[in-house]
Amino acid sequence: MALFHDRSDAGRRLGARLAALRLDDPLVLALPRGGVEVGFEVARTLHASLDVIVARKLGAPNQPELAIGAVAPGAVVLNDRIIEQLEISARDIEAEIARATAEMERRAAVFRSDRPPLALAGRTVVLVDDGLATGATAAAAAQSIRQARPALTVLAVPVAARETVARLKDQVDQLICLSLPPDFRAVGEWYEDFDQATDRHVVELLERAGALRPAQGTA
Repeated sequence: MALFHDRSDAGRRLGARLAALRLDDPLVLALPRGGVEVGFEVARTLHASLDVIVARKLGAPNQPELAIGAVAPGAVVLNDRIIEQLEISARDIEAEIARATAEMERRAAVFRSDRPPLALAGRTVVLVDDGLATGATAAAAAQSIRQARPALTVLAVPVAARETVARLKDQVDQLICLSLPPDFRAVGEWYEDFDQATDRHVVELLERAGALRPAQGTA
C-alpha cells in the first residue's frame, strides 16, 4: 500500500514534521531529480532557500546498476565489501569515479544554470531525498556537506529502509524519516505516482523557489 500520493504530497508532510523542530535559519539541499520535488515543498513550508546537491552512484564494471559507492562534490564513498567480493581493481574504481564526477558536474551546471552554489558554513542544512534504499548518494552528499562546516546537518526523507537509516544516522546530526516499512524493497513502491522528474522540471522548481525566497549568500 502506497504511503504518499506523489513527491509533492510527501514533501508537504515532511515539511510539516520539520517545521515542528523549529530549525534555525534552515537551507534545503535536495538530491535531484526526485528529491527536488520533495525539497521544494519542504523549503516552501520552512520558508527556506532551496538548492541542489548533485551526487552520483558509482556502478560496478559490467553491472552499472550495482552500486559500489557514490560521489558528491569533494566526497567519495565506497562500499569496500562489494568491491572486495567482486575483486574490482583500483584502476576500474578510479575510472568510474572520473566518469561519475564528470556527469555530476554536467548535471549541476544544467540545474543551476549560472547560479553559484549557496554557502553552507554556519547554516542549518536540511538534506532531502524522496527516499533511501541503499543510501549511497545520501551518504556521499552528507560527507560533502560536512566539509562545508554547517552548524547542523539534518537528513530528511519520507521513507527509507531500516538498515539504511541505522547506517546513516551517525553521519548527520539528525535524521528524520516519516516511515520505516518493515518490508521495504524500493522507494517507488511507497508512492502512487513515482514518475521520473525531468531536468527541465527540476530547473523550474529551483527557479520558483528562488522567486519565493531569494537565496542568501553563495559559496
